[in-house]
Order: sequence, then C-alpha cells, then structure tokens
Amino acid sequence: QVQLVESGGGLVQAGGSLRLSCAASGRTSSTYAMGWFRQAPGKEREFVGAITWSGSSTWYGDSVKGRFAISKDNAQNTVYLQMNSLRREDTAVYSCVAGARYYLDREASDYDYWGQGTQVTVSS
Repeated sequence: QVQLVESGGGLVQAGGSLRLSCAASGRTSSTYAMGWFRQAPGKEREFVGAITWSGSSTWYGDSVKGRFAISKDNAQNTVYLQMNSLRREDTAVYSCVAGARYYLDREASDYDYWGQGTQVTVSS
C-alpha cells in the first residue's frame, strides 16, 4: 500500500499562483509515477500531470501546459504541483495519485493510489 497526503489547497485570485504538495509513504518501490487529477463540480475527472518516480520525466494535460509544473523531492518522496496564471476554470478538487503503467499515462484507472483531495478555488 502507498499512502498519499496532500496539502496546499486554498483560495487564490485569478492570475495568482498556488503550490500543492503530496507526500508518499509505504510501499513505493514499485511506483512508476506520481501525479495529479482534478475534478470540478459537474465535470469529468481530468488529468493534470505526472512525474516519473525518478523525477526525470513529466507530462501534462493540455489545459495546464505552460502554466503548471510538477517536481519531485526524491529524498522526501514528495511531489509538488506549482500552479501559475490560475484561471477560474482551474477551480476543482485536486487529487494526488501514484501508480501509472507507462510514460505519458493519463488514464485514471492506471493510478492505483489516491489522496483524499484538496480544494483549489480561483476567484475572479
């Protein structure tokens, strides 16, 4: 089992920045990647981005490319989601995930472990 604990959500104005953190613990040795999904009320779950366990490669959803960046502190087994130029449409519950089957994997079902989710609200 892998446990994921997120932090850093909150309220921010449009155009602002916010950073989410996700600490992983437990049996992480077989984890291919960590990442983030989000879901807004009334909308489908959306892939945000992911990073390989080594931290060497990242990939992103189309709606956040160029604005969001994922990084990893390997010593702390912690992944960060830096969100810049936030828009109202970025408002959602953001969930940290671990798992994946391959590079560029965007399928929610391929991520075996999920955090509890953290709310991000962008106001105009």
